[in-house]
Amino acid sequence: MKKANLAVVGATGMVGNTILKVLELRDFPIENLYLFSSAKSAGEVINFRGKDVVVEELNENSFDRDIDIALFSAGGAISEKYAPLANEKGVIVVDNSSCFRMDENIPLMVPEVNPDALKEDSMLVSNPNCSTIQSVVVLKPLYDAFGLKRVVYNTYQAVSGSGVAGVKDLEEGTCDNYPYPINKNCLPHIDSFTENGYTKEELKMIDETHKILGDYDIRVTSTTVRVPVKNSHAVSMNIEFEKPFELEEVFEVLRNAPCVVVEDDVENLVYPLQQNADEKDEVFVGRIRRDFSVDNGINLWCVADNIRKGAATNTVQIAELILERL
Repeated sequence: MKKANLAVVGATGMVGNTILKVLELRDFPIENLYLFSSAKSAGEVINFRGKDVVVEELNENSFDRDIDIALFSAGGAISEKYAPLANEKGVIVVDNSSCFRMDENIPLMVPEVNPDALKEDSMLVSNPNCSTIQSVVVLKPLYDAFGLKRVVYNTYQAVSGSGVAGVKDLEEGTCDNYPYPINKNCLPHIDSFTENGYTKEELKMIDETHKILGDYDIRVTSTTVRVPVKNSHAVSMNIEFEKPFELEEVFEVLRNAPCVVVEDDVENLVYPLQQNADEKDEVFVGRIRRDFSVDNGINLWCVADNIRKGAATNTVQIAELILERL
């Protein structure tokens, strides 16, 4: 595999820092590395693979150099302005914001689920919502095996999903980021409310599931909740299949699924825990049981590190696929 000239936009943020860590862990082949941030963080020095790299302020001329791939994790406004500029200079962008996710001409990718979404001429690829990523990693093998009729999501999302400000509110007991104290509270409110009563986060999970799986006939609904946990999201899923199944078949499908680890031994109190998913790239699944209220239904619980698989690792995995075609 050739080496890439790689840029990270938002390099000093929580996800940006983790992208750099994942690039090192996965030994991503890099010729030259460029780090960009806001003026506030410009000038910082980040050590990468034993070499100091100076963070530059992002501006309209930042991509006037030989850059193959840029990984964006600086928010929607930055992506909306600078991703097209990067594309104009021939730079392929992997974007972590929600800015381009529902554009029908832009791939929304989870490499274990829909790698074929990446086309030869794709210049911009979107990284899905963190909770959607871990959910579809579990849903895709079940969809292939049994078909999906309906999915009900209930999420339990860590404060790291809100960045440094969310972690600060939890650890210091402040109320600067959330409308109510998150310490000792669960807030059924992530992102802003829409006219239909759903939050934007809930609609993201619904819409992104349809797009990633390529099936808009699946009935999907969602309730997203912020919980007083520092890192790693949990999702409770109620799933109704199209086909009959034996429960052991479900276990077998999930045991053989990429990126999925089954932790389900209730007699010994073994099930996925958020703290055990920290700094891991897998999606952990347990509490797998039949839903007796419908003909072909199950309930399950899945947990993943929202900063790793839910953002940074998925971004780097997409970049790896892009590099294979360069």
